[in-house]
Amino acid sequence: MRRVSPGEGSRTDVAEEVREALDWVEIPISLPPLGQTETFAIGDLELLLCNAGGTAYVVRDQCPHVKTSMKGGLIRGTILECPLHGGLMDLRDGAPKGMPIRRPGTCYEVRSEDGSWWVGVPMNRNTQAS
Repeated sequence: MRRVSPGEGSRTDVAEEVREALDWVEIPISLPPLGQTETFAIGDLELLLCNAGGTAYVVRDQCPHVKTSMKGGLIRGTILECPLHGGLMDLRDGAPKGMPIRRPGTCYEVRSEDGSWWVGVPMNRNTQAS
C-alpha cells in the first residue's frame, strides 16, 4: 500500500496515479455511427464501444444483470439499454439507471489521439487487441 504524506492524496493525485496504472491500447475498430455500439476484444476482455452523441465510451460487453452482451442496445443520451431485458446503465460510470440492472457495469477510460481511439485497461491484463 502506498503511503500518502501530508499535502498529497487529493482526488487529482489519486486519479492521476490510477490513470498511470493503465495500459493504453488502441481500439481496433472505428467509432460506430451515432447511437450505435460495436464489440471488440483486448486480450480476454470483451468490450463494447459506444457512440453517445459523438462521444466514445467503452464498457465491458456484459450486462450486470444476466451477463449477456449489450451489443445492439439503444443509447439515449449517455444511457445504454440492455437489448435483452431493457435494464438501463449509465455509460459514464456504469451506474444502474433502470431495473432489472442493480449492480454497476464496468467502464473504461477512453481518449482520442492522432485520429485513433485508445482505451485504458488494467496493466495486469493480457492487452493484445483482436
